Amino acid sequence: MPKFVIERDMPGAGSLSREQLHGAAQTSCGVLKKLGPAIQWVESYVTDDKIYCVYIAPNKALIEQHAREGGFPANRISQVRTVIDPTTADG
Repeated sequence: MPKFVIERDMPGAGSLSREQLHGAAQTSCGVLKKLGPAIQWVESYVTDDKIYCVYIAPNKALIEQHAREGGFPANRISQVRTVIDPTTADG
């Protein structure tokens, strides 16, 4: 199943409280439950003004639907083509 990285422009994201992040996660999970098991949220990285989310989904359209229904921005959705890490250097 394809993996995607979603870039969400969210000014002040790094200042969101634990309660606000909890609420956003609950909203996201509620929409995911409604959409079914084909789409999965893996993890998210919160920076000062953006949130980068990793999702597994069959296509970009399902991620766009999740964003619409959850009220989240999805400014850029990029499909992961390969993953590398330090062990890639070992050849």
